[in-house]
Amino acid sequence: MKNANLWRALGRNTIISILLFGTLLGLLYLLESFLPSFQGGAWGRLLRWHDTAWCVGIPASIIGVAYILTIKDPQNFTGFFAGIVMSALLGVQFTLLKQYDSTFLYFFVFIPFQMMSIYKWSREKDDGGASFEPKFLDVPRFWLSVFIGLAVTAGDYFIQTYIFQHNGLGNHIAAKLCCGLMISSSFLANYWLIYRKTDSWLYWFIYSVSGIVFFSLPGETHNPFSIVLFVFFLVINSMAGIAWIKNTKPEFYFWAAPFLGKH
Repeated sequence: MKNANLWRALGRNTIISILLFGTLLGLLYLLESFLPSFQGGAWGRLLRWHDTAWCVGIPASIIGVAYILTIKDPQNFTGFFAGIVMSALLGVQFTLLKQYDSTFLYFFVFIPFQMMSIYKWSREKDDGGASFEPKFLDVPRFWLSVFIGLAVTAGDYFIQTYIFQHNGLGNHIAAKLCCGLMISSSFLANYWLIYRKTDSWLYWFIYSVSGIVFFSLPGETHNPFSIVLFVFFLVINSMAGIAWIKNTKPEFYFWAAPFLGKH
């Protein structure tokens, strides 16, 4: 019973997410119905119900927003259960898209990370204490994290160029770099969430911006619906990040102290 309020919050956030996506899909339907440019013209169709991967992405996105809205509260570990379902659905989606590097990460990295977050957050909630509070990384780990992010981005570019050469990105350098940046930033965001680091939301911000650029590029990656979706994610992630910064005490700003007014 002591966690009942946390589960109720997850339920409320799921309903909110369903309503938000219902409104979004309704607006996009109206755009397609009344604007010729969204009826297979220059912009391409917004709603692609014939596309299996696209359809899998809809429940993944709904559950993902519920996940973000729930862990916006740094005390609510129940959001990670939604995160596990979201990761499984995204793993299926990327398999259908033949982007197997992302498939591997979602099934074999992100789901275990989220399971670890459930274990650690629930234990810390029971124990209480300073370890339960969100913190920024200290300066050495901040720069180590940046280095790892760049290394993962470069490694993913190498894999897409020389191993998975038929993954739909071809020789599109900008698309492969954005894809690698999305993978590295989501990897770091999921990892640092385990330890309740406020930096996680910086990486979710990078992930959202990279996604907007990725789906705005000309070619096979261009997808107007995904652009709208990642703008939506950018707003939600930014709101959650601001909430975490407000919940972070000034003595835990560390590397971010000069930027947040504590010197």
